[in-house]
Amino acid sequence: MTDLSSFAAIRDALAAAPAPDRAARIGAAERNGQLTKPPGALGRLEDLALWYAGWRGDARPRLEKPQILVFAGNHGVAAQGVSAFPPEVTVQMVANFRAGGAAINQLADLAGARMDVHALDLDRLTADFTQGPAMSEVEMAAAFATGWGAVNPEADLVVTGEMGIGNTTAAAAIAAALLGGSGWAGRGTGIDDAGLARKEDAVARALDANPGRTGLEVLAALGGRELAAMAGAIAGARAARIPVILDGFICGAAALCLLAEAEDALDHCVAGHLSAEGAHARMLEALGMTPLLALGLRLGEGSGAALAIQVLRGALACHSGMATFAEAGVADG
Repeated sequence: MTDLSSFAAIRDALAAAPAPDRAARIGAAERNGQLTKPPGALGRLEDLALWYAGWRGDARPRLEKPQILVFAGNHGVAAQGVSAFPPEVTVQMVANFRAGGAAINQLADLAGARMDVHALDLDRLTADFTQGPAMSEVEMAAAFATGWGAVNPEADLVVTGEMGIGNTTAAAAIAAALLGGSGWAGRGTGIDDAGLARKEDAVARALDANPGRTGLEVLAALGGRELAAMAGAIAGARAARIPVILDGFICGAAALCLLAEAEDALDHCVAGHLSAEGAHARMLEALGMTPLLALGLRLGEGSGAALAIQVLRGALACHSGMATFAEAGVADG
């Protein structure tokens, strides 16, 4: 069992994360150069295939066992009127996930993905971070460990999603703390102008109440249990050399906290999509990622990343299934 009981232990686990398999990536690149197509004709699909091959340690990989993890948590900052819905909706949506009625269920089925839902103390909201830290070190570490342990070691891809009333405010506060600047708060669940003003005020007060923090400390002070669990799942997947497709703005905020701790913490990740949340493009730029899709989605749940599984499947189907020039008897060059 990996010790994840404290900030220091989590940092040690991040530092011990493995690198991709260089030989597999080289082998995949050699195969890619021999496939029956002009060089570079499949664009980013070629890059995706090589990236995936390196992390899976297989020069001709297949994607067969994707896992979608949805984490749910409730936020004390919801008391500031930052959402169009009350915290009770989180509980109701978890029931909907488990009954198979949400959008993410349909996209998981389409992708042939195993879907697991983890509700984290929904009857116990995090503290209102406009007054001080949302979670203690122990609370954050426990949620992080839940996410780490939720990764199926047999999975060959992980998608992390979330549900939590108030969590776009948490994500905005994290982005503001780690990246600076203003304008991180957006419409989220569809709040009006007055709600947006309350949200912006809550982010500003959160930064005042929780100064001088980076990485894991920001995740504890300004995040929520579901954000900490997503960060844990992303890190746990890395430990097992399982590639990850990141979802939208909230998932990106969790990932930012890992990147603040280790510059290579997200090398096994790609961005699934550009969401309609206004500041997501700025966040992706800070993460150094170009999204696979841009469809105006703002649902959360892992929905955009789940849909992007199909793009990765296409990349791998071409890379591993196409014939080489020699196999097809086609003249090369």
